[in-house]
Amino acid sequence: MVGQKFIRIMDPVSENPSSFQPKCLGGLKLLRNTPPLGFQNLTSVSETHTGYRGWLVRRVCCLLFVWGCEVHPSPAGDRRHRVHGSERVRQALVAAYSPDETELVMPEVRDHLGRLLALTQTFISPYLLRLVSWMLLKVFSLMFCSVQVNRNQLAALHRATQLKSPLVYVCVRQSGIDHALICLTLFCHNLRVPYTIYPAHVRQSWLRSFLQRLGVVLLPEGSESERDAEMDSLYSPVMTSFTGELLREGASLSVGICGSRGHGGQWLARVHQAISDGLVPDVSIVPVGISYDCLPRYFTRPQAGVMSALRFAVSLLKGGHRGSVRIHFAQAFSLKEMCQSGKCRVDGGRPLQDLLLTAILQDRMDSIFRQKDVSWLLPPAVMPELCPADRQQTIALTLHLMYSSTTTMAVMSTSLVSCLLLHKHRKGVRVSVLCRDICWLLEEVLFRNIDVGYGGSLVGLVLHALSLLRPYLLLAAAPPTGEPIIAPRPDPDSLLILSQHCDLLTHVFIHEAVGACAVSAMLSEVVGCGGGGDPEFDVVLGQEELTEKSLQLTHLLSPGFVPPCQTAHGFALDVVDSMVRCGVLVMEEVQKDTPVCDFMKKQGVLSWAVSDNPDQSSDSDCEEPDARSYKLSQPSQCPELLFFLCSLLSVRLRALCWALESLHYLPSPVTERDCLSQLHTHLKNRAQLEKAHYESSSIDLVRLVLRTFIDLGVLTEDRQRGDVYLDVSPLFSQCAHKVKLLQFFKQFIYMYN
Repeated sequence: MVGQKFIRIMDPVSENPSSFQPKCLGGLKLLRNTPPLGFQNLTSVSETHTGYRGWLVRRVCCLLFVWGCEVHPSPAGDRRHRVHGSERVRQALVAAYSPDETELVMPEVRDHLGRLLALTQTFISPYLLRLVSWMLLKVFSLMFCSVQVNRNQLAALHRATQLKSPLVYVCVRQSGIDHALICLTLFCHNLRVPYTIYPAHVRQSWLRSFLQRLGVVLLPEGSESERDAEMDSLYSPVMTSFTGELLREGASLSVGICGSRGHGGQWLARVHQAISDGLVPDVSIVPVGISYDCLPRYFTRPQAGVMSALRFAVSLLKGGHRGSVRIHFAQAFSLKEMCQSGKCRVDGGRPLQDLLLTAILQDRMDSIFRQKDVSWLLPPAVMPELCPADRQQTIALTLHLMYSSTTTMAVMSTSLVSCLLLHKHRKGVRVSVLCRDICWLLEEVLFRNIDVGYGGSLVGLVLHALSLLRPYLLLAAAPPTGEPIIAPRPDPDSLLILSQHCDLLTHVFIHEAVGACAVSAMLSEVVGCGGGGDPEFDVVLGQEELTEKSLQLTHLLSPGFVPPCQTAHGFALDVVDSMVRCGVLVMEEVQKDTPVCDFMKKQGVLSWAVSDNPDQSSDSDCEEPDARSYKLSQPSQCPELLFFLCSLLSVRLRALCWALESLHYLPSPVTERDCLSQLHTHLKNRAQLEKAHYESSSIDLVRLVLRTFIDLGVLTEDRQRGDVYLDVSPLFSQCAHKVKLLQFFKQFIYMYN
């Protein structure tokens, strides 16, 4: 019985935590010949963790353990004076005011500089750190059933500290407790606790002082957002000098990056600037992946106020079902070696509109084979003192770390269940069928060498996941056996939460998802050529057009999906191969006179044969090789796997379609912030109108849609008085062009409605 099958979960990264690290990042290879040490539950502290035994020790073992942990002192000292006296800050002060306005402007500049320099007084208090660590162990033991860390990876970090280079931990921002988990893990294993870059606006002076004594670097007083702070001409020089001084003292840093907003990359630039200035010889970068079974609702929908915090505290005391957390520290790599080797770069990128507009509006494919420009990850307005080469290098580093941190995350049980319920069994499924599909999906994940964050029997796994997702599911009994039937709740909050759990699996199956959408686009063209009707599955698909369709969709993906060491064209070729490996497509022997579904051809592109002997070259080298052809593996019936994979990307593609259809409701011009808010409202109204697909109306998706429209040239940017105004471009003010773009998006969504 599949329900009684025992799953021995293998851990692909327990023996080699650098398995997900891009090859061009290299690594210090700190785990050679290291025996597997297994996992440790961070919140499970007993008397064995102390040097004492006895009844009283068992009662206060957590306090004794925290008191016995090593703390590396990090006083502020004269750091403020050093930052103030740095050449970078002095030059920024000279540029902050003109000579004829010195007497009037100088007091204001001094007050503002004083607020910025107050951030440099951040330090780590040993006594307060021990107290807060003890409290966090207690709180996390109530929030989570376990916080699993890999002992081998921690052993690698201990070896990395022996190299005498500061460590910089980089994770993808998910919640407000990401950095707390990283710091607590390092503290409990006698590693230096890093200074945490947490760009939050905290108004309460007592809370700011408390956090600064724990090494948390906040936004300056008066700045509402990270973007507002970075627009300040004095903030960047002060923070760059501050970062350099921290690294020179030997301190570690913890930085969060966010691909949808383009935040975090500037701190990586400041770390690299410290090496360029000679303040430190080198820095070791450590990508960190954090996986949650299910975050408490307080962190998924944070609400300010005392009452919301009180309700959260009461919910912790009540107990109930708790999820687990898995923390992965990837292999450390040398930032200096990576920069000097030239392995990490994003040269030659072209704007997205240059790559896709000719394909969308003119059906020409000659421009899609280039790389996409992602300079918005570190726009020129942020750290304007950076030279173009350093800016491009920082963008490349950010892309690598986004991909590396995401691929080190473990797939949790709630991710598997949410993905199947949302993308395969949306109308409901029996528990026995769900167990069978989870077993299949689990094997597919492990086959791709991705770690999973659970173990045990299949039934126990499913029950654990369902108990955590219970608020977002509908349960019913199927007659006559009474077997439970499970379906996702059709309300916006439930579908948005389930969709968030599916994000990691979209990364895992991104090759197959892109390929399935490309196949769907080609099948829709066959229907269009035939004058409409039902889709025809028994057709031959040409390799060339399949690659081109995959490449078009690849350019629409947000940063973090495509491996940074690979070109978009190489990724598209791998997409086609992955469709064969997963069984959706099979190779087809096609006779010369057999028509093939390959409408579009690259114009002006020749394939050259490579020969070591120049005497053997001839005019036949310019001939195109015989292209491969493919067919669906199950043309007689609709292949379920194809539709499941299509559905993974349909959430993003549907958001693009809805947003494009809603553009005419927006005022013109409109600020970027208002545009984001109004577009979000339109998408929620559209989902409410259709009573379906609420997951396509999340605020994060709206940010990605807005970024895509700006890159495609649908919206134009106009920077005025420190704000950004958006307006529909004249090109897409024409209805015909907007319709073509809408059809371009829709073709990748199977059975769009």
